[in-house]
Amino acid sequence: MSALGGSFPPLPTPFRDGCVDYDALAGLVDYHVREGSHGILVCGTTAEPSTLTTDERAECVRVAVKVAAGRVPVVAATGSQSHAETVELTRRAERDGADALLVVTPYYIRPPQRGLVEYFADLGGRTRLPLLVYHIPGRAGVEITADSMARIRERVPHLVGMKHASPDLAFVTKLLARLGPDFRIFAVLEELSFPMLAIGAAGVMNAAGNLAPDRVAALCDHVAAGKLADARRAHFELYELFESIFFDTNPIPLKYMLRRLGILERNEHRLPMVAATPELEARLDGVLERAGLLARA
Repeated sequence: MSALGGSFPPLPTPFRDGCVDYDALAGLVDYHVREGSHGILVCGTTAEPSTLTTDERAECVRVAVKVAAGRVPVVAATGSQSHAETVELTRRAERDGADALLVVTPYYIRPPQRGLVEYFADLGGRTRLPLLVYHIPGRAGVEITADSMARIRERVPHLVGMKHASPDLAFVTKLLARLGPDFRIFAVLEELSFPMLAIGAAGVMNAAGNLAPDRVAALCDHVAAGKLADARRAHFELYELFESIFFDTNPIPLKYMLRRLGILERNEHRLPMVAATPELEARLDGVLERAGLLARA
């Protein structure tokens, strides 16, 4: 539990000629260890997981765990729209040494609250690893309530937190009041990272952490140390970089910027995702320039 806090950037999936580039993924893991990220998330939304096969997702987790080698915790996102696929990915992630699991609310199908409770209770009964719910109503098309979270927690004591990808700050307060201050909420939306941390979130899992790992980790450290003025300053210094992640569908801007900074060799995607347009590239170059990242690269 104590290790599940701070900046856990969701890694993008590098592709080369249509195939997953596992060597480049290994390089990303090592990069985050060197640059000060507190942990990493594998196969989150930024990884374009719906374009990956089950075997590819499992192999990404295996590679990340092997390269991290205990230097930072590895959270494996094992959720799918299919219960059977989620069970299989969860089983393989635990076998391969993941430190915690992140499971998205099953998307598209729009289950009722009682279905969500049974779904997570079932998954929690199949693993001993710390479990986090991934709440992303904008993409999944379903919201989970604080009452449902409390009901799941009663049946799954190792439900330890939530990745909250919503602008609903009141929900964060409600969850912490209901489940206690040790419930590990991770902010996802870059622009709301500081506000959620200030309320009591344990950390962030946002894509911008791939571009400036040390600076996003420092924002988390400032809040944890009670240095809110320093955290507020870091928030505004990072603000344009935070905004840029959503100039187009994530991870299109992110992958271009990682290539521009030399962190990835390619910004390749799988359909229906496509690379940044020349107009977007020029706009993102300006963001990187003003953030001082091009000079650092």
